Amino acid sequence: MKAIWQNEIIAESDTTVVVENNHYFPPASVKLGFLNPSHTHTHCAWKGEASYYDVNVKGKVNHDAAWYYPAPKSAAENIKGYIAFWKGVEVVD
Repeated sequence: MKAIWQNEIIAESDTTVVVENNHYFPPASVKLGFLNPSHTHTHCAWKGEASYYDVNVKGKVNHDAAWYYPAPKSAAENIKGYIAFWKGVEVVD
């Protein structure tokens, strides 16, 4: 799987974890230089609190386009630290 935005591959992995139709990429497969921490946090009843990143490619910023669970609830422990994308970031095979 690949996560692409602005014609740049942000993440690439053969071992994503799919949860609720979202591919979560292992942290080592993500080019963290394209991500900037956001102050946004949301809460999921069964996964816990999500933290967000802004995706920044060639000076263009896609606010809160990536998220992860730094300390998920036990039901979502398998995606701890894994990163998912949305807001126009294409996730393709």
